[in-house]
Amino acid sequence: MNIKDVENLAELARLDLSTEEKEVILHDMDGILAYVKQVEEVEVEDIKPDTELRNVWREDVPEAREFSSEVITEQFPDSQDGFLKVKKIL
Repeated sequence: MNIKDVENLAELARLDLSTEEKEVILHDMDGILAYVKQVEEVEVEDIKPDTELRNVWREDVPEAREFSSEVITEQFPDSQDGFLKVKKIL
């Protein structure tokens, strides 16, 4: 990776970087890429997980629910003429 690569990435991200910032990012990226290369070298083909993967959540069961405008307006604290009244935000 070189300064041109950093400049290209900065342009894609629409960042305006100084020369010092580009050099710092280049140094950081070199460290990150070296770490990724080190992780890629680890052999994991023969490793078996020592835990059993299973779903610990409940099963999805559809429940019949009634959603109508009357039910919703009855549950809402303030309504008028079938509309829900909320605080003005603008």
